[in-house]
Amino acid sequence: MTWCHSNSNFTLAWVPSPRPPGAGAQILPLRRRDSSRLRKWRTIIGGEAENQRVHHTFAHRIESLTVDRNCFQIGDLALIQDRKGRRNLLTLADAQVFHSHLGRLDHDKLIGHSVGDWYRTDKGHVILAVRPTLGDFVLQMPRGPQIVYPKDLGLIVTLGDIFPGATVIEGGLGSGALTSALLRAVGDKGRVINYEIQESWLPKAKSNIKKVLGETPNLEIKIGDIYEGISERDVDRVVLDVPEPWQAVSTVGDCLVMGGIFLSFLPTVLQVQKLVLALEADTRFQIIETTETLLRTWHVTERSVRPDHRMVAHSGFLTTAVRCQPRLIRTASDLAADNQEEIEAGVEGETDGRDE
Repeated sequence: MTWCHSNSNFTLAWVPSPRPPGAGAQILPLRRRDSSRLRKWRTIIGGEAENQRVHHTFAHRIESLTVDRNCFQIGDLALIQDRKGRRNLLTLADAQVFHSHLGRLDHDKLIGHSVGDWYRTDKGHVILAVRPTLGDFVLQMPRGPQIVYPKDLGLIVTLGDIFPGATVIEGGLGSGALTSALLRAVGDKGRVINYEIQESWLPKAKSNIKKVLGETPNLEIKIGDIYEGISERDVDRVVLDVPEPWQAVSTVGDCLVMGGIFLSFLPTVLQVQKLVLALEADTRFQIIETTETLLRTWHVTERSVRPDHRMVAHSGFLTTAVRCQPRLIRTASDLAADNQEEIEAGVEGETDGRDE
């Protein structure tokens, strides 16, 4: 059974009703426009038709109902936006109300109705309702510690080459933004193992992750200091959002599979310098790179095209490195021999260039 009111000319509803054995269900069109948001459902009882006026939330009170994906359901996240672009995030619940300066908007107006539709408040203002993206949710979700912003989340997944089925060690849970992005990237067959030292942050982070992803059996959270060691071995990726990642370089090298990628998010360049020097000192890391992303949106109209007055500039640095075989460390005698060869080569060059 589906119940969905959309902007199309009509939508189909399968109507259950008491009927004689062998009688089939009827599929009837529902008219598009009805300001009272009541619908006439025609049911067949004993071969005779009768009309019923049913409120649109009736379908959600039927236990066996499975609502169309294109319609909002109870418990769904809804991102509403007014005509000036102001946004709010709602978790839809039966008989709940959203209040703003634009007026009252009942959740029941959205439940069972189309995603991407327009809804009117009691003051007559029109509001658009859509499903939030992960980026939308991250910007609107309840926070504890500082989050990793959407512009960096996408780059972390790309630069870290987080692939479906990967096993990823994450250092730092925070509010759950980065963890949610990693879980999406690894998919159902992958795993994310998180090390978090602050147990008090877990409830809010778990709640945020559940809101955007639902149940996540492939997420394991360990309470502990990642600087003191990682027990897992042969993992594909390590992603750290911790203040002193250089303290974990040695243990990261021990747990990564050969060719595995290490990535760290840091807010200041002095932290980046300490990390890069530690990676270079550990001979198992190569291809060390640091990246910063500046995001600028644009204002585009018929008469003008220009950058927006505000932009998301610096938020952090991303440093990546690849786990490789330890490079050969040259001894003092090797270096001395190289220097002697260079000196001799220089002398020969000078001799060859002299006039006889």
